[in-house]
Order: sequence, then C-alpha cells, then structure tokens
Amino acid sequence: MSSNVGQTTGYKLTKADLRQINIRNLVGFQAGWNYERMQHSGYLWIILPQLRKIYGDNTEALKTACRTQCSPFFNTSNFLNTIITGIDLAIEETEGTEGLETVASLKTGLMGPLASIGDSIFGSLLPTIFGALAANMAMEGNPLGIFIWIASCVVVDWFRCKQTYIAYDQGMKLVTTMSDKLNAITDAATVMGVFMVGALVSTNVGIVLTINPNIGGVPLNVQDILNNICPKLVPAALVGFVYWLLGRKGMTSTKAIFIVLVIGIVFGALNLVAKG
Repeated sequence: MSSNVGQTTGYKLTKADLRQINIRNLVGFQAGWNYERMQHSGYLWIILPQLRKIYGDNTEALKTACRTQCSPFFNTSNFLNTIITGIDLAIEETEGTEGLETVASLKTGLMGPLASIGDSIFGSLLPTIFGALAANMAMEGNPLGIFIWIASCVVVDWFRCKQTYIAYDQGMKLVTTMSDKLNAITDAATVMGVFMVGALVSTNVGIVLTINPNIGGVPLNVQDILNNICPKLVPAALVGFVYWLLGRKGMTSTKAIFIVLVIGIVFGALNLVAKG
C-alpha cells in the first residue's frame, strides 16, 4: 500500500525537523512526566510538529497516531530516548498508521535496555568521573575544573542530538546493527567505572588510624604498618564495609550514611581515627 494513500501526506522529514525535535527534547522531554505513564506525553510533545506534517493537521490519522503514542506506558533514559524517536519517525513516515503497531512494540522493547545503558553511563558514570575531577580541581583552587564539567555536559548533549539523525537514517536496521556495539560500550564503561571508583577511594576517602599501642615499651604505629601492607587500606576497608551494608536486606543508602556517621563520631571521640 502506498505510504500516502489515506494515511500520510508523503512528507519527508528534513534536518530542520530533526533539529526541532532535538531542541524540544533537551528542554521539555521530562516536563510532562507523570506517575501514570511517565514520559509518554513528553515523548508525544517532542514529535508532534512532525506528526502533523506526516499525517496532516486535524486528520483521523494524526489522532490515531497521537492516541498510539499516549496509550502505552513509556519510560526510558532521556540520554538515549531519541534513538527510539528517530526509528519511530522513519517507520511512520514510510508506513503511516500501518506502522503504529510496530512503533508501539519498538518503544516497549527498547525502553528498558536503553534506560539501563543510558542512565548507568550518562546519568551515573560520567557525572561521577567528571564531577569528581572538577570538584578536586576546585578544592585545589584550579578554575579549570568548571570548564571540564561544562565540556562534559556539552559533549553529552551533542551526542543526544546526533543520535536522532543516526537513528532516523538507519531506521529499524539500527536495532540489530548497534546491539553488539552498545554491549561493548557498556562493558568498557563498566571497567572504567571500576578503575575510577578505586581512584576516588584513594583520593577522596581520608581516614587514618591513630592507634599507637606500646608493646614491650616500644610504640607501634598501626597506620604505618597498614601503609606498608597496602596504602589506603583503611579507606578501602571502609568502602568495602559500606558496600557490604548496602547488600543487607532492608538497608538503604540513607541508613548506611547514618551508620558511618555514628561510627565516625564514636571512633573520633575515642581517638581511634582521624582525618587523613
């Protein structure tokens, strides 16, 4: 069936259309978030001008497309959501309302994997890395840290915009051709995150033991002994203890913070530990 018979106007999206989608996505994708269907209204809002061009304004096809976009539950990473948007519009532009069932399945199938990848890399890992770098430089009085943070945000937003063009050009092929690459990127980011956690522990967790017992009349510096075994062993042990706490049933990050605070106050009062 022809793509413009009773369904679409035959309009082909331009770079200006994709640029408008990106602008709307950056400023308003999460604005319509609600507890019933989360991001579905924001998703529709960012592509509504293009749907009007594809189906025509005030047509039954447009109403059907809008109802389809709003009917399913939708929640994914706002860093990778335009991958779904680009593929969605490529399908609707070609197949019209006949492709709406495919679009609904696409959104349901991809929102979970993209949420886990996008939020872990762009929502947690990168802000931790570059935020820590910027904060440490700021604490040392180096103003370059703020530019590192700004540059990282600009690059992430550029990537969010660039993926719209790639997804629209590739269409459904992107789902299969990019799957292995996305897995490789996720694995690489996980390894980098492990290294960064180790670096953050050694630089940001400052705690030393002040226990100096006398053995046979000879003072024994416990901290020096531990440093000879492994530098920063005490901070690493503290982080391991918190990690163990978070794995306990019913434990939350807030509870773990209060436990560490209480331990720090008690040990500090007994003069057992000090700031490193």
